[in-house]
Amino acid sequence: MRNHYRMIRGTLAALAVGIFALPALVLGGWAPEPDPVPTRWELDFEPGPLRLARIDRGAAGPRYFFYMTYRVTNFSGSDLIFAPSFDIVTEEGAIRRSGRDVPPEVTRTLLSELRNPYLEDQISILGNILQGIENAKDGLVIWPADSLETDSLTVFVSGLSGENKPYVVVDAKTGRNKRVMLRKTLMLRYETPGTLAGRGSTPIELVEKRWVMR
Repeated sequence: MRNHYRMIRGTLAALAVGIFALPALVLGGWAPEPDPVPTRWELDFEPGPLRLARIDRGAAGPRYFFYMTYRVTNFSGSDLIFAPSFDIVTEEGAIRRSGRDVPPEVTRTLLSELRNPYLEDQISILGNILQGIENAKDGLVIWPADSLETDSLTVFVSGLSGENKPYVVVDAKTGRNKRVMLRKTLMLRYETPGTLAGRGSTPIELVEKRWVMR
């Protein structure tokens, strides 16, 4: 029962932060859902495991980072521009964009340790993605781990779909209606009960994967 409650609480927190991460109040209830059948272009995205790395930075001392590999393939029928963004959200609502405050030597260390000659960092991977499985791309994303004491983590991946929908919210500062554009975004939710310290590179459990509008 406790785990069930934690799962519900984590999902609601992720949705609240992920879907409504803007200085406004939602007008008329929940945000729209993605179309049940894709109506716009969409890339095939295969996430690798989410892991924690402890990187020794010499005189600066050790520091923890979350990282994830993935493979993206274009079966859309036309060549596309691949420019994704990856946000990680803690149960407490803290949001981190991948790559920010990640020293270059951390990226180089993880690329070396993962031993995949086709693996690209999040800058190198930007650009055209051609059609077909032979043109699939392997990527690496990294976030600073600001806290090891959270019960859930949620990753939001945008830039995988051309679907978007307008939505009206009330601006919290002005009180006026405001039109925003929500994009189809992949949500990956992970359970992290207890502390993450000492777990090494053991994969963090993925408990939910679905599309949302964000």
